[in-house]
Amino acid sequence: MQVKASRKSGPSRTLGLIAGMGKLPVAIASEAKKMGYHVVAIALQPPADESLKPVADEFHKIRIGSFGGLLSLFKKLSITEAVMAGKVPKRLLYENRKNIIPDLRAMKLLFSLKDRSDDAIMKAVVKELEKKGIRIHKTTTFTKNLLAPDGVLTHRKPSKDDLKDIEFGWGIAKKIGRLDIGQTVVVKDMAVMAVEAIEGTDEAIKRGCALAQKDAVVIKVSKPQQDMRFDVPAVGTGTIVSMQKAGAKVLALEASKCIIVDMDKFIKEADKAGIAVVGVKAEERGS
Repeated sequence: MQVKASRKSGPSRTLGLIAGMGKLPVAIASEAKKMGYHVVAIALQPPADESLKPVADEFHKIRIGSFGGLLSLFKKLSITEAVMAGKVPKRLLYENRKNIIPDLRAMKLLFSLKDRSDDAIMKAVVKELEKKGIRIHKTTTFTKNLLAPDGVLTHRKPSKDDLKDIEFGWGIAKKIGRLDIGQTVVVKDMAVMAVEAIEGTDEAIKRGCALAQKDAVVIKVSKPQQDMRFDVPAVGTGTIVSMQKAGAKVLALEASKCIIVDMDKFIKEADKAGIAVVGVKAEERGS
C-alpha cells in the first residue's frame, strides 16, 4: 500500500474513490475536488495505474480480491462516502486466477451470490459497503458535464442507412443489457455482427468489425436496470482509436446515460477519424 500524503486540514468531507483503469477516475477526482471533497484514491491492482497520484489528495493501492483490506482501509481513514469509477475487466478473474486470490471476506461474498453476473457482484459489494455505513454515490454525481448530449456531435452525420442500423441495434443492445451480458452491439445492414460480453467494448468492436469488414455501426447504451453507482457506460478516445483501426464509421450513445471522457478531445479525434458520433435519447427509441 502506498500513501501520497497525510491527511490535511481543509474540506470537511472525504470521498473514497475506488478506481479501476482508464481516464474516468482522474476526471471524477478533479470534479470532486472542485465540489470541496478531500479525495482519497484507492487504485485496484491490477488494472489501475498511478495516473491518479497527481490529482488525488491521498493515493493508496490495494489488491483486487482484498475486499477485507478495502473495508479496513475505509475504517482506518474514516471514509463514509465513496464512488466507483474506471474499468475492472472481468476477464482478469479468469486470466489471472493464480495472481488474483480473493481474501476470506471476498470469498464469503462470492459464495453468497446466485450467479456471478456484473450486477450481482457489484450490488453485493455495494450492499456490504453500505452495511459499514459507507454511502456509495452515483458516478453521474461527478460526471454531469461528461454525459453524452442529444444529437450529432461530429462533423460527419449518420446516413439514413446508419440510422436504420442504430434503430435496429438499439433494441438488441437493450436486450443484452437487460440480461446483464453487455452494453454494446456492432451492427451492419441491420444484422448483428457482435455483442459485447466479458471481453469488453474494444474487443467486441474489433470482433464485430472483422466480420463486417468495413462501415460497421457501434451502439452503446445503459442497461434498462442500470444502477448509476457502478458500471455506467463510458467511452473515450481509446474507443475512437479502436473503431478507426477496425473500420467502424458510426458510434451511437445513449444521451444523458453514457459518459464521454475528455469530451472535446474525443470529438476532435472522431472528426479526424471521419467517424460520426450521435447521442440518442432512450425515449425516442421506446426504451
